[in-house]
Amino acid sequence: MAGLTINEAAETTGWSPRMLRYVESAGLIEPQRSPKGYRLYGPEELQRLRTLRVLLEDHGIGLGDVGFALRLRRDTELRDAVEAWFEAEVTRPADIPDSAWLRWEQEKHQRLLAALT
Repeated sequence: MAGLTINEAAETTGWSPRMLRYVESAGLIEPQRSPKGYRLYGPEELQRLRTLRVLLEDHGIGLGDVGFALRLRRDTELRDAVEAWFEAEVTRPADIPDSAWLRWEQEKHQRLLAALT
């Protein structure tokens, strides 16, 4: 099983070993493992790391953004919840007059924050 160690891959790609572990933990790459459990980065992983860097730079996004996009692809419940949030209409509660809506929302947030502490 040929491949680069995490330190060799870091030197080759410009990603630090710590970032390579983060990229793996986010599910963005999955290096092979040696019989002793060491990560081994082959040409597939090196290509994915190179194109990931280009993706981040071209679109001005971070690894967390790509990791979240991956979660959306894999988790249909999360994807549906996010889509529902985007589509939801913002409506004032019927029993709250328009002039009191802002204050009502502020007080609701304050109660929720107080409940967390």
